[in-house]
Amino acid sequence: MNTFKFGFVVVTLLFALLFVSSPVHCNDKEDSVFKGINSFRQTKNLSPLNQVPKAACLADEVAEEIEDMPCENVKQFYPGPGLGGNLKIPNLQKHIDKCDININTTSDGVILPVCVSKLEPTVVLSNYTHSDQYAQFLNNSRYTGVGLGSEHDWMVLVLTTNTTTGSFSAAISLLHNSIEFLLLPFLLLLINYLPY
Repeated sequence: MNTFKFGFVVVTLLFALLFVSSPVHCNDKEDSVFKGINSFRQTKNLSPLNQVPKAACLADEVAEEIEDMPCENVKQFYPGPGLGGNLKIPNLQKHIDKCDININTTSDGVILPVCVSKLEPTVVLSNYTHSDQYAQFLNNSRYTGVGLGSEHDWMVLVLTTNTTTGSFSAAISLLHNSIEFLLLPFLLLLINYLPY
């Protein structure tokens, strides 16, 4: 019986860790570009960007959607204001829905795709920091969060703000934080008061 209770506690803890954690997918090239962008922002006396899981989800989805398009098409994806400014991205609404982003309350985010052969990180970074179409966003202090996604020759950067209209979080984040807040004391009670 004690073995059963101990096993129950272990399984509950593992479930809680998997449920509560929200990993951000990032490969080496994305990580290199992320670090480079934050270094660039530091030289401009701007705060570093934080990784935002919903922005990373959207970046991954968009990168996967456009992965087979030729690099010549990159100009059609130059960003306009807000997520709606990238209407030429195929199936954008589907990707926004899949990542559980409320487009009606997320008007301040921006999607920045670039296409570079073999996604050489220094060239990708140069595209973001030296191109007027993209640098204007990276030089803007209102952007505080980021998500990166890449497929083949395409890298997609999604910027978020810390405002209610650009954080990508809305009610889901509040629910997630409430669950974390309630689950931890419950697990501590289980561990401390169950006899082994």
